[in-house]
Amino acid sequence: MAGATTGTEVARDAPALDPHHHGRPRRAGRLPRRRDGAGRVHRPGRGPRPHGRARQDAAPLAKGDLAALRPALFRHLGGLVAGIGFIAAPGLLADAPWYLEWWQDDSSGRPVQLLRNLDPASSAFYDYTHWEWYAGPSAGATRTICGPYVDYLCTDEYSLTLSVPVTAGGAFVGVAAADVFVRRFEEAVVPVLREVPVPAFVISEAGRIVASNTAKWIGGSAFRGEAGFDVHPCDGLPLSLVAANAASDLRVPRKNLRQH
Repeated sequence: MAGATTGTEVARDAPALDPHHHGRPRRAGRLPRRRDGAGRVHRPGRGPRPHGRARQDAAPLAKGDLAALRPALFRHLGGLVAGIGFIAAPGLLADAPWYLEWWQDDSSGRPVQLLRNLDPASSAFYDYTHWEWYAGPSAGATRTICGPYVDYLCTDEYSLTLSVPVTAGGAFVGVAAADVFVRRFEEAVVPVLREVPVPAFVISEAGRIVASNTAKWIGGSAFRGEAGFDVHPCDGLPLSLVAANAASDLRVPRKNLRQH
């Protein structure tokens, strides 16, 4: 999540976790306009207005209300997950038109809140709605995986950002997302790939290689199709297994890729 950092807030009561760092997603390309359930047209990245029927009978939300998410977020932070949180749709919160409830690990092993400049009047304003991890879910994607990309601002790590839409009463209210370092993803997935008896690798929806059992196809490079290889979509995930033709009848159980 690129942008100007304005400060940090440490969760003093959170349990110690392995240190990780937060990554920066790539910008998304232009996506077509979509209609929400009420037939309203909106641009990707802006999302359906969160002040519809889902909120009209409830008290307005404030950013302090999102603190209730922290115990659940902290339970999942660490190990594979380097950063995690909820990104509010613009206008959802009464006291913060733009807001990130985003947490990451630092060298202390404690969750640290990532803060950005969310003042639209500022030249350093961080408009997160333009990034692929937000634009995809807000445009209707049920699951989005961005990357691998290099986090030049924080860690120089290859990273993935996984995100899903959050809805209330059928209205889009924001995005839940997590950052995963590619090297940690590889540690979890490559042992499974090594059981495949031919060259094989996992690619994102955009064709970027995420993990591989062969040095010819390394993480981060692009696969645009090649003779001798078949693509096997992973059911329910924006990932595919690419394997040499000898494995054309190969079926890798979905749980092997999802259990991690």
